[in-house]
Amino acid sequence: MRFFDTTLRDGEQTPGVSLEPHEKLQIAEKLSSIGVDVIEAGSAAASTGECEAIRLISDAGLSAECCTYVRAMQGDIDLAADYGADSVHLVIPVSDLHIQKKLRKTRSDVLTMAYDAVEYAKERGLIVELSGEDASRADPEFLLEVYRGGVERGADRLCFCDTVGLLTPEKTATLIPPLCIAPLSIHCHNDLGFALANTFAALKAGASCAHVTVNGLGERAGNTAFEELVMALEVLYNYRTSIVTGEIYHLSTLVSKLTGVALPVNKAIVGEMAFTHESGIHAHGVLREPSTYESVKPETIGRKRRIVLGKHSGSASVDAALHEMNYRPEEKQLKEIVKRIKVLGDEGKRITDTDLMAIADAVMAIECSPVLRMKQFTVVSGSNVIPTASVTLIVHNEEITSAATGTGPVDAAMEALRKSVADVADIRLEEYHVDAISGGTDALVDVTVRLSKDGKIITSRGARTDIIMASVEAVIAGMNRLLREENENRSKTPD
Repeated sequence: MRFFDTTLRDGEQTPGVSLEPHEKLQIAEKLSSIGVDVIEAGSAAASTGECEAIRLISDAGLSAECCTYVRAMQGDIDLAADYGADSVHLVIPVSDLHIQKKLRKTRSDVLTMAYDAVEYAKERGLIVELSGEDASRADPEFLLEVYRGGVERGADRLCFCDTVGLLTPEKTATLIPPLCIAPLSIHCHNDLGFALANTFAALKAGASCAHVTVNGLGERAGNTAFEELVMALEVLYNYRTSIVTGEIYHLSTLVSKLTGVALPVNKAIVGEMAFTHESGIHAHGVLREPSTYESVKPETIGRKRRIVLGKHSGSASVDAALHEMNYRPEEKQLKEIVKRIKVLGDEGKRITDTDLMAIADAVMAIECSPVLRMKQFTVVSGSNVIPTASVTLIVHNEEITSAATGTGPVDAAMEALRKSVADVADIRLEEYHVDAISGGTDALVDVTVRLSKDGKIITSRGARTDIIMASVEAVIAGMNRLLREENENRSKTPD
């Protein structure tokens, strides 16, 4: 089967999402390298920016086919051809509701529009995927007539669009087989949560290509999620796709970052909690044998398992986390550390790696001198001002001052901190999360960050009424922990 990715077109229609041409190219390059067959780069008729994006992608020499959405209009088709697209996703409304209420035309008009557009696109040298919009509410006989006539006039592929997510797997199994007169794609929306199930039903019934978006982005409730479809095929159906699954998480986080749409923490495959364990019984089991509570190995998609600590944590998970940090507590010390973690968990607090290390240091009487200390920092932000931050740190007793700009005051402060320690270590901010603990303009905010250095990842937290101070506090605490000598002896209490 083939994968037709429409993250850059249908996914970008997610409210609030707008990608610049160079961002679209960045995503397209990743989609192509991961094994996607067709990339719908956008709609050339939408804007000059869309045309530029299509040109960038078509000129990039990607292995994936560059496609663009077009209406049954010569102007749309000309733009697609002129800007270098390999193919067009030619969408024509096929339900009476859309024909009469949206187009204000007749079925005969639609047939003429569709056939003329197919013929013209072929004259322009384009691959044509003829798509029936709102196909799930169309008269099946009329839909077949549209498809058959399109194929006779040169359409290379067909597509069945469940535009508002009204299909069921049972209905899909009935509708799809008669329509497979040419390679057929299935395009599902998730309005009622059935997009993935309906996509599978269509593939089983004869469709040979699935339209998907990364992270399930798209209008309203989104489209069939690329990562979920791939991994379900691989794991549940033992179907070897052409996708480089080890890059799925990197693709997912890239799209999340560039679109500004955060991943739900409980999202399948790529959500923060998908491979995170806290419960004592579950954590203990997964430490002994991962398959006890994991259906997919996290490494398969480029992730790592996380054991988070809280009130449900038992000695086994705490001890495992401590061992990863080179702590070797005695049995009595371990019990005290677990006790203190449960107290924090009962208070509703996130227990980060730095929290655990601080508790272990206290219980085991280990003295820890900070590698770096903050002397001062200043942030300037406002209307018509580029957010700028300057920070002075004492790093190994040496005073270092750095300045940086950012998309906002917090981003500028984070970049200034990173630059301050750049000569000591390459520390990267992997994730940033903020919660308001109380309401009002003076709310206490809880900032959690994930920092990485040489493949090692650590979480840290800061809590202040000032979000910038909380962020700086969290990053400095995490940096200090990452910069501690890895061979430091943490197994004995001092004499």
